[in-house]
Amino acid sequence: MFILTGLIKQYLTSNKSLYKAIKNIFGFYPTHISLYELAFRHKSATEKKINGLKLNNERLEYLGDAILSAIVADMLFKRFPYKSEGFLTQMRSKIVSRSSLNQLSNKLGLNKLIYSSSELSSANRSAPGDTFEAVIAAMYLDKGYDFTSRVLVNRIINIHFDLDKLETTEVNFKSRVLEWSQKNKHEIIFKVIDEIGEKQNKQYLVAVVIDGKNISQAQDYTIKGAEKLASEKAWQQLQD
Repeated sequence: MFILTGLIKQYLTSNKSLYKAIKNIFGFYPTHISLYELAFRHKSATEKKINGLKLNNERLEYLGDAILSAIVADMLFKRFPYKSEGFLTQMRSKIVSRSSLNQLSNKLGLNKLIYSSSELSSANRSAPGDTFEAVIAAMYLDKGYDFTSRVLVNRIINIHFDLDKLETTEVNFKSRVLEWSQKNKHEIIFKVIDEIGEKQNKQYLVAVVIDGKNISQAQDYTIKGAEKLASEKAWQQLQD
């Protein structure tokens, strides 16, 4: 009955191609196709509605980022019951990093569905990953959290991510940031700006400063650990 209803809606909707693409990629028929249409609308193709509300996928991207992070955190928490918080944080970062989501989005073919005013330039290199997050938000609003979690874990993460391999993969974001700064002739320093707590509970707050501007900051129980976390945040900022 569900499949039949989905087929009927596919032929009734004005956007049959998108309706079919969602089914092929994620394995279900959308209930409210307008949510997904908005998810694929890049800010370069912004439309305005009443009260000047901008119609693009930026708001959905914001929501999708939070939903995606929560689902991945929950999955990793259950999948690795004896691993530390630091390990879980690093694994989540590897999955939801901008470069990872960009590659995933391109692999799924979502990049071909993005609606923009013109061909996306290198300045919009984060568009595929942003769109993936927006689609996750559309799915959440359309089908609910539990449904979105099942689709994301079973159809996306379990199929497109090798968690055992990812566990042993080291992504050196500090090196990437340093290489970027050297290539583009920017001054960069890693600065300890605060020490929080005492003795074994002490944590270091480290900032990545580029050309005198604080780009990102993070804290950890070691300076090296804080630099790694802050470097990842900085790299995402530079990608955007």
